[in-house]
Amino acid sequence: MRARQLEVFTAIMRAGTVTGAARSLNISQPALSQVLRHAEDELGFLLFNREKGRLHPTPEAVELYPEAERIFAGLEGLRRKTTDLKKGKSGLVRIAASPPPSLSVLPKALQSLRKKHPDIQLRAHVAPLGTLITMLRAGDANLALALDDRMPHDIQAEPLAPVRFCCLMAQGSALAARAEVSFGDLAGQTVISYRSQTRPREELEKAAPSHVRFDPDLEIDSSFSAVGFVQAGLGVAVVDALTPWAQFQGLCLRPLRDSPTVPLSLLTLKERQLSQANLFMSDELRQICPGFEPPLS
Repeated sequence: MRARQLEVFTAIMRAGTVTGAARSLNISQPALSQVLRHAEDELGFLLFNREKGRLHPTPEAVELYPEAERIFAGLEGLRRKTTDLKKGKSGLVRIAASPPPSLSVLPKALQSLRKKHPDIQLRAHVAPLGTLITMLRAGDANLALALDDRMPHDIQAEPLAPVRFCCLMAQGSALAARAEVSFGDLAGQTVISYRSQTRPREELEKAAPSHVRFDPDLEIDSSFSAVGFVQAGLGVAVVDALTPWAQFQGLCLRPLRDSPTVPLSLLTLKERQLSQANLFMSDELRQICPGFEPPLS
């Protein structure tokens, strides 16, 4: 019995009449009767006896009905599920991010998505770039955010916004009196910044004037780890301006003059098609990222 035939059969059994069944399915009585006749022809036995314009279920129909109801209920659930997925009323978003976007743009994007699609399930992970790529390949994440757009051949990188750098220092630092800090101002300071062979370090080295060498005294893997070092008075950190540094006590932020940029990028696996829920998430990030400017204080 085909799905449409099953739908007609259960509708007649529920309503008890052709008229009521046709009304519940929003089809004409002749169309309903035609589907029923085709079902009986294919089954090889009658489902209903016709007596004085009324249908009476046969013993075979009575025996089939409980199983038909169970199957039809499953089909109805599947139909509702597919409709919900299409409209974004359900689904699952798996997104991973490096620390800077996970503390800034990602919460805002998730907040906006939740308002529009409250039934979508969310799973967020924070990890370094290498782990983000591994998660995408393994299917543990369908989307990722990172401060880089140079990826392996199987990873698609979509730049969303340029991210500048800033200087992070302890309150009371001599540099705090300046409106902005130049590369030259860092001379004589203990500089805390990214380790070599990373995209941020590469861009900072290229942006430094020829007579000023950008060579951090204390290298870090993640800009977030600079917080404790700066609070301890170990030096001045040159870090991304995306992280909401103002939320940390005892720190002072100043823009880096002539700062280079690194791209905040949306990463996906090229061979994997995104679900509707993940497409909604991607759109939220595209809308938020271009105009996102974390405050400096």
